Amino acid sequence: MGTSRNFASLVARVILGVIFIFHGWQKLHTNGIGATEAYFKMLDIPLPKAAAWYSALVEFGGGILLILGVLMPLVSLLLIADMIGAIFYAHIDNGFWNADGGFELPLALIAGLVAVGLAETGRTGADGYLTNRRRNRV
Repeated sequence: MGTSRNFASLVARVILGVIFIFHGWQKLHTNGIGATEAYFKMLDIPLPKAAAWYSALVEFGGGILLILGVLMPLVSLLLIADMIGAIFYAHIDNGFWNADGGFELPLALIAGLVAVGLAETGRTGADGYLTNRRRNRV
């Protein structure tokens, strides 16, 4: 992977990672998991307690893993599932625009996750480092 692609991958992962860390932190600590569960219950999300924990942990932990470039396809898939749930349970009735509570932001995050999930991390991520290390052993 070329230097510009390595840099682009790193920038995308860091920006996405920071966004998800903040959203996960909000669910875990700022609002708290109890408030997140209550909000999910109000939205009629099935198993609101489990969904609140899943969402909080996958966003916070997934954000960290995005920045590090670890398990990118899996992390991206878990976060995409989280964002699809957010679109259909919390945002779709509000239309498209983020300012109105619509699904614009989660949809944009999905696009970014597809890109980083399918791209190699190159030299800027742990996945790329481990892949290169395995290739050099063989």
